[in-house]
Amino acid sequence: MHAVIGKARARSVRTGRSGRYLLGTLMTAAVTLVAAPLLCVPSLAAPWADRHRRRAGALLGRAVEPRPRAFRRDLAWLVTQVATGLPAGALALLCLGNLLLTLVVTVGWWAFPGSDPPRLLLVDVRVDGWAPALTVNLAQFLLLGVVAVIALPPLARVHARCCLAVLAPSPAERLAARVTELTRTRADVLQAHGAELRRIERDLHDGTQARLVAIAIRLAVAGEILPQDPEAAAPLVRQARAETEEAMTELRSVIRSVYPPVLADQGLVGALGSLATRAGVPTRIDIGELGQVPAAVEAVAYFAVTEALANIARHSRATGAAVRVTRDGALLSAEITDDGTGGADASRGSGLDGIRRRAAALDGTMNISSPPGGPTAITVELPCA
Repeated sequence: MHAVIGKARARSVRTGRSGRYLLGTLMTAAVTLVAAPLLCVPSLAAPWADRHRRRAGALLGRAVEPRPRAFRRDLAWLVTQVATGLPAGALALLCLGNLLLTLVVTVGWWAFPGSDPPRLLLVDVRVDGWAPALTVNLAQFLLLGVVAVIALPPLARVHARCCLAVLAPSPAERLAARVTELTRTRADVLQAHGAELRRIERDLHDGTQARLVAIAIRLAVAGEILPQDPEAAAPLVRQARAETEEAMTELRSVIRSVYPPVLADQGLVGALGSLATRAGVPTRIDIGELGQVPAAVEAVAYFAVTEALANIARHSRATGAAVRVTRDGALLSAEITDDGTGGADASRGSGLDGIRRRAAALDGTMNISSPPGGPTAITVELPCA
């Protein structure tokens, strides 16, 4: 019984969505017809077409990616929208309008003038009493309801597929967009690589190199005074030894920023487990079967989780976080979530933009969902074939 009710509810929801889509299509097709001279301007045609691509994608449950601008394709869609949208929307209006009219007549037939009672549209029957209102009207309502359930969802899907097909970029346009994207990511990678080299040079120059110079000076002074005053040379040697240990610690930190040794020692699974224990908030780790993952992909995934957890500890005011790493075929996915205040934005030049650039270097992607008030979810997807 529950299954039957659930199916009926799902069909009614699907029919309602399809009806709204088709009625909206009727209105926009009429606007397209009336405003055709204006919509033939490229700057207006493109956003108008993209709006309908998003509507069609939402109905079909498909993600609609940005597309290269193609004015001829937009013009072809304007013609298609008028030619298909008007009849499809009119059919939906006829069906849903008669459903509404039948319901009104069934309940309020008595309010019409006695000399001019309402008539049903499908059959020429005068509704002048409760008997035809509750029998013939009910039969017409059920018939129209069945027609709506059967006809409207496939009609809406056909129109949506037609819209996406007409506006879909051609193979040449996809190739051009791909070349543009690769050119942009290459520039980002080169910029990030240069910034990383400058950071390493600065860390070595200001940190390790300065300590090594100080060690050399102390050892030189100790060597000079050692024959005359060994006791005075001993503190200098001890200081040089302490600074040597500090310099080695700084050097290991620099090496870890290039490629974390924990990845080489424990692999991505062990490295992420160790990282969770040092996170600033309680963090749950869920790692699926990953198989053999290239070292470059492991490094980017590790840096992404590290940066995301650091941001959570510093900015989110979260009480808990979770890291989930899975692999689907040749795609490695790392999702980092928290229950904090939200509002994360990679466009502000934070470490999130660094995650995006690292992922783009491997032809990967980063997506952020972080509405004000939270929660935040960062998903990094990396090809690892």
